[in-house]
Order: sequence, then C-alpha cells, then structure tokens
Amino acid sequence: MRTSQVQLYLIALLLILLGLGMTLYKHFALDFPLLPGQTRQVWTVEAQLRFQAAGEPATVSLARPLSGNGYEVLRENYASSGYGFSLAERNRQQRAEWTTRQADGEQILYYSLQVSRFDDSPTDIAATPAPEIPRIDLDEPLLTAAQALIDEARSHSADPRSLAIQLLQQLNSPPPSQEVRILLARNSDQQVSAEQLVELLHLAGLPAQVIKGLLLEDGRRNLQLEGMVELFDDDQRYFFDPRSSREGLPDNFLIWQRGQVSLLDVVGGRDSSVNFSISASSASARTLALRSAKAEKVALIDFSIYTLPIADQNAFKTILLVPIGTLVVVFLRIIIGIRTSGTFMPILMALAFIQTTLLTGILIFLIVVSIGLWIRSALSNLNLLLVARISSVVIVVIGIMSGLSIISFKLGLEQILTVTFFPMIILSWTIERMSILWEEEGAREVLIQGSGSLLVASLAYLLMTNQLIEHLTFNFPELLLVILAFNLMLGQYTGYRLSELVRFAPMVKR
Repeated sequence: MRTSQVQLYLIALLLILLGLGMTLYKHFALDFPLLPGQTRQVWTVEAQLRFQAAGEPATVSLARPLSGNGYEVLRENYASSGYGFSLAERNRQQRAEWTTRQADGEQILYYSLQVSRFDDSPTDIAATPAPEIPRIDLDEPLLTAAQALIDEARSHSADPRSLAIQLLQQLNSPPPSQEVRILLARNSDQQVSAEQLVELLHLAGLPAQVIKGLLLEDGRRNLQLEGMVELFDDDQRYFFDPRSSREGLPDNFLIWQRGQVSLLDVVGGRDSSVNFSISASSASARTLALRSAKAEKVALIDFSIYTLPIADQNAFKTILLVPIGTLVVVFLRIIIGIRTSGTFMPILMALAFIQTTLLTGILIFLIVVSIGLWIRSALSNLNLLLVARISSVVIVVIGIMSGLSIISFKLGLEQILTVTFFPMIILSWTIERMSILWEEEGAREVLIQGSGSLLVASLAYLLMTNQLIEHLTFNFPELLLVILAFNLMLGQYTGYRLSELVRFAPMVKR
C-alpha cells in the first residue's frame, strides 16, 4: 500500500472517530436525541403559600428544589401581586424570597417550576459532605427503648446499610414490640417518621439526614412534602422510605429539602402553610437538551449553528443536506457507474425537488429541458459564439419558466408555480451540454445521461428528505466529518464499476 493511501486512510479514520465521538458526546452527555420527534415528560410543580399578615413589612422565604436524582429545573415562575421577588442563597440552600413594605390579612403567593428528567440514574444527587452527628437527648423510657432497638439491629447487621434496614424492619414489623410502641407513642398517627429513623441512626453513631420531596404524579393537588432518610457511609449514599421500609429513591421523587433547612420562613406574618400541585406535559427532547446546554454554557453549543438567528438556522437545514447529495453522487458515479449530465447537477436538481416535490420536479425538468433543446437546435443554425449562445439559452429558459408559471396559474395547477425554484443558469448550461452531446454522441447518449441525472437526483432527494437524516444533519453536524471521510475513501477506488459487469459479461461467458 502506498504512503499516500496510508495517510488518506489515517485521515479518514481520524475524521470518523472525531465525528462519531462528538455525536456520542452530544447524545449521552448533553441528552440530544438521535431520533426525530422524541419527547420528554415535563412536570409542572406549583407551590401555594398562605399566611396571615400582621399589617407590617413582610418577608417570605421558600426553599427551592435541588437539582439531583436525575431531575433538572427548566423554568421558574412566580405570581405575587404587590411583592418584590428575588432568588437568594442562604446556608448553601437556594431560596425564593418575596418582600413587601406592608401586608395585611390573608396573603396568597404562588411559585411554580418546570422540571424534567435528564438522567436515568436514580441516585445522581449533588455531592454534599456528611452532616455532623448531633447529640441526642432522650428521656426515659425513650432512651432505653431506642438503645434496645439499636442493639438488636446491630447484632443482625454487618454495616451501616444493613443496620438501617434492620431498624426499619423492627419499626414496621406487625405487631410492634414494646420498644417500638414506646417510640411511636410520640406520633399522632402512630407511624414511623423520617425524623425518628434519623434520630435512631444518630444514636447508633451514623451520619444521616432527612430529605423531603414530592412524588411526581399527574393531577395531584394539595400535597405536602414526603420525608425520606439519607444515610452516609464514606462515599456511599443510601436512601430509605421509613413507612414502606423500601431502599432507594423512587424514580419520580423530586428532592426539595435536605437536612435541617427550613421549607418556609415568614417574617411579619403567622399561620403559614405550603401546598403543592403537580401536572405533567410533554416537550421536545431536543428543545430541552438545547436549553440545558445553553444554560450550562457548553462550548460545543455556544459555537454552533444554534447560536445563529432563526432565519439562518432554517437556511442551514437545507445547506447541511448537500453533503448527503454529494455522497450519493460519488457512490453512484464511482461504484455503480451511472453517467450523469454534469458532475453535481443532480444535487441542484434534488434541492429543487425538495421545494417542488419529486414528481412535479421531474415533470418541470423534462418540459423545460425538452423545449430548451428544441430551441437550442434552432439557435445552432445561426452560428453564434459560445457566450452569446449560452446567454440566449438563459433568456429562453427564463421565458419557458415564465410561460409555465402563467399557464399553470390560469389552469389552477399551483404546484407548477414552483418552477422558479429550479436554478436557471444550471438548466441553461445543462441544455447546452446536452445539445452538444446530441451532436457529438447522438440521442442515445443524451437519453442515458439525462435519465442517469434524474435517477441520481431522485435518490438524493429521497435521502435528503428523510426525516431521520434531516434530524441528524442539523442537530449533529459533526457527522459531516464522517461523510467527508467516506468521500475521501471512495475517491481512492480505481476498480471496476458495477455497471461494467454488464459490459464484460460476454467475456465471462466465453
């Protein structure tokens, strides 16, 4: 193998790896969908805040949800007539704050957000250090009952995780033991709470904290946050539902609070409460991924087509399809051996077909070229110079296109009006080439090259209008590097074309 060939294949391999690598990065890291029409579920969560104002300045602070557990906050809105609104951070917790100079009577504030799941991992939570274990002071007989439960669980466990599981099984086992009844007597509903399990884990010397959130289910109203327990064991995190004894966070659990952070603080009011409502909808997966990537200022997106004005983006949707047409032309001419009138004239025809539809475009092409060839043969008798002859053909083509438009409009054939999308200069040059070919090679060669051009243009049109290819070329323009690599490799092919098998078939038979 020659050195030039080795270099070409190395360059092609590099282009393929680079194009596919960037495409896979956008898909797996930035969540860009590989298939068109993919949607993602979007949850709208609305918090309704109520309190009784005391007729003085009021400040209301609400904890905002945490990004994690695979969910990402897309948009936040608030409704608070007469209040100023701001986003703040206090004790490493993001909060929404409302302020007013004077408020009196019942006050109702609204805070809503949209979240969507971007990661299938149920435990992908922002890393935070383990909390310090506080001193737990319990009166008798609570302390004795708690210690008895811990000793029993420790004897049947091997690590912090299994200790927590044993404690949950004891707290939820029917009928409850005497120690469990003593501990649960403090609760009005006689049910295990997340705070009680954390209290027992602290007594056992294990770092743990309460996390609160919402189970995302469509149509739910007047909800309160549900408590879960997060247990820390070195770099591992374990989550437990204290009431069901289940381990792990549910996939539809949106974390809103962690640790000792308060949910709602009201200064200048009393009797405050928060209720939550949830609704579900669908949104384009591509739109959500693009919005997230722009918010994170990903360089691959900041310097991409997405930053252009919408009008320019729409233009590039068509421009980025041209390499697909070039690959079709290269493959059919070099590997199959189809002859065309002009090298890349079929691509321009395919672009025109996109605007006119395939059958209408073929019909217009045949009419214009047929009439143009007839008029061109008449011009050949005038012995004009090449420049003047081509100019005359251009004028004739414009006249033919104008005539077709007028006639089709009068007949109500609106599709024929799209004749204006055909490139006039290319049509004129095609007519000139076919006329010369007719004189030198005969009508058969004109028919072969003309039909070959239509075949290649039709195949290019079918690929360029494929919904999947349109989606990939616009959203993953990095794949153009892969197309370039294939073009380079096809350019090295010097073997027989498939069409030549017919030509040499008699030799094989002999």
